[in-house]
Amino acid sequence: MKEELLDAVLPEERRLRIAAQLRRDTRVRVEDLAARYGVSGETIRRDLQVLEERGILRRVYGGAVAQEARGWEPGADERAIARLDPKRAIAAAAAALVEPGETLVFDVGTTVAETARALPATFSGRALCVALPTAAELAGREGVEVHLAGGQVRRGDLACVGSGSERFFERFFADRAFVAASGVHAKAGVTGENLEEIPVRQAILAQAAEVYVLADAAKLGRVAVGRVCPLSAVTAVVTDAGAELEAIRALEQTGVRVIVAPVGSELD
Repeated sequence: MKEELLDAVLPEERRLRIAAQLRRDTRVRVEDLAARYGVSGETIRRDLQVLEERGILRRVYGGAVAQEARGWEPGADERAIARLDPKRAIAAAAAALVEPGETLVFDVGTTVAETARALPATFSGRALCVALPTAAELAGREGVEVHLAGGQVRRGDLACVGSGSERFFERFFADRAFVAASGVHAKAGVTGENLEEIPVRQAILAQAAEVYVLADAAKLGRVAVGRVCPLSAVTAVVTDAGAELEAIRALEQTGVRVIVAPVGSELD
C-alpha cells in the first residue's frame, strides 16, 4: 500500500523518521523518501549524508543501507527514534504543568528535550539545562533566561557530566525538575543505565521543589543498574497511554502520582 504524504516536519525529525524506517527496512531510496516527505531529492541526500556522518547508515547509489549493528548502548539519535510519538505526548503533558515565571531544570534525555520544545511560546522564566541541545532550543526564546551546567561535555548527546555539573545544580533552587530514567520500579525506584549521569541527577533532585520523572511505557517496571532515588523522592511519574494498567497501579500503590499523557496530546 502506498504511504500517505506526511505532514511537514522539521529537518531533524525527518532524519529521525528516516533512520527509524532504515532500522526496520534496512534500505531506503531517495526517490521514495522525497515523495513521502514532500521535499526534493537533494534535501533527502543531505539528510542521508548527516545520518551517515552519525554512523547510522551507509550511502549507496540511489539511497542508503543500514550500518551493521553496533555493540554499545544506543546513542542520542537512536534513542530519539524509539517511541517518538509517545515521548512527545509525555512532553506535552509535562509542559502543561509549568507556570509562568518558574525556574525549571531539564535533565538529559530525548523526552526531556521534547518537553523543553513543548513549552508554550509565551513562557517566561529560568531554565537550568544539563544538555547543550536543550539549552540551545530555549536560548532563542524571548523571556527565558538559560543556564547551562558546567563540567565535561559528553560526545553524542552533548550532556554535561562530572563534578562540575553537580556543583552547578547545588547553587540553585528550582520550582520543577524534569528528569529522565532508564527504569521506574515500585520497589527499586528510579534507576539509570548511565552511571555518570546519576550524581548530577541526584543533585537536581535535592534542589527542586517538585520532580517529574518522564518515562515511556517501556520504562515502567524496569530496573536499570544504577539507583537514582526512591519513588518517595519524586512528585510524579509522567508516562504515555501505552503503559499497562498493572504497571501503573504498582507505582500508585507506593504513593507516587502517575500522570498518563492522553492519546492525541502529541505535538503538532
